[in-house]
Amino acid sequence: MKKSREQIVVRTSIIAILSNIFLSIIKVIAGLLAGSIAIILDALNNLSDGLSSIVTIVSTKFAGKAPDRDHPYGYGRIEYMASLVVSGIILYAGITSFGESFKKIINPTKVNYSTITIIVLVIGILVKIVLGMYVKRTGKKVNSDTLVASGIDAYQDAVLSLSVLISTIIYMIFKLNIEAYVGLLISIFIIKSALSLIKSAIDNVLGRRAESKLTKSIKKDILTIDNVEGVYDLILNDYGPDKYIGSVHIEVKDTLTVADIDATSRDISKMILQKYGIILHTIGVYSVNTTDKEIINIRKDVKDIVFKHNGILQMHGFYLDEAEKSISFDIIIDFKIKEPDVIYKSIYDEVKEKYKDYKINITLDIDASD
Repeated sequence: MKKSREQIVVRTSIIAILSNIFLSIIKVIAGLLAGSIAIILDALNNLSDGLSSIVTIVSTKFAGKAPDRDHPYGYGRIEYMASLVVSGIILYAGITSFGESFKKIINPTKVNYSTITIIVLVIGILVKIVLGMYVKRTGKKVNSDTLVASGIDAYQDAVLSLSVLISTIIYMIFKLNIEAYVGLLISIFIIKSALSLIKSAIDNVLGRRAESKLTKSIKKDILTIDNVEGVYDLILNDYGPDKYIGSVHIEVKDTLTVADIDATSRDISKMILQKYGIILHTIGVYSVNTTDKEIINIRKDVKDIVFKHNGILQMHGFYLDEAEKSISFDIIIDFKIKEPDVIYKSIYDEVKEKYKDYKINITLDIDASD
């Protein structure tokens, strides 16, 4: 599967490179003949897209390397770093374009558009639209953020080339030269696109929240496994496109044996790996009191205390150990709450006040997934 994905990304990137080199050459020639800064900047933008595709190929090759002792989770995150490099190239092209366009506004030059200019721009628009559709669709198919970004960039290029075409037609009909302003508009679009891509790349490198649809589906599937009473604390660590390694907590009845729990954990790991290709390297266990009605009522009382506080998203892992005289449970507080420690202390104090004879253990979990 990895080899197939790598081949698809490389092939798509080569097509993008050849297309952008072709467009760059004909636009530079057309721009020089017409003396048009807007067309030359459009060519520069196409050239930067070609360079971006080269970076994509190189990064994909490295990302496909097998795990080793120093990198046991593989090299998949190189693709995210490459996306950052691609974004930097696009940003540089945008800033350069902005500077050149601004110069032309201050010192305008005469342009000489022709039918050839129109033909070149129309070809550029059509090629970019088709290329954008192909690259974006392929990127989604193989889950490549870099390809998807390149596809979106191609669409934007088509729009920008269209603006150059419109300014050309306006000049040929009305003799009104607005190409420097169009070049400025192109530059702003390029810079905005680059900043958006940079943010996305940084989010991936830092580690973003896993997709809600995915995490909810995984939890729902785990709940279908025998002996599982609840599913919590699902964490998915992203080590590149389609490379998740994670952990989860499950609630099980306190009457189960270690052998029962072991079998359940293995069933979960096997199912999640087969269905999602995700390795759950840790499956933690919460024991749930099920035989003592008084403890069940205490759990309900504690839950009422916890959820009367604003910002509480979840309470789980409740267990009362009568022999040790201890009550343990986890809570999750919304990230929007500025002072979670205050809520935590309040809950602790209230539970402790009501159950003075027990040692209270409250774990403050994080809202890692939906």
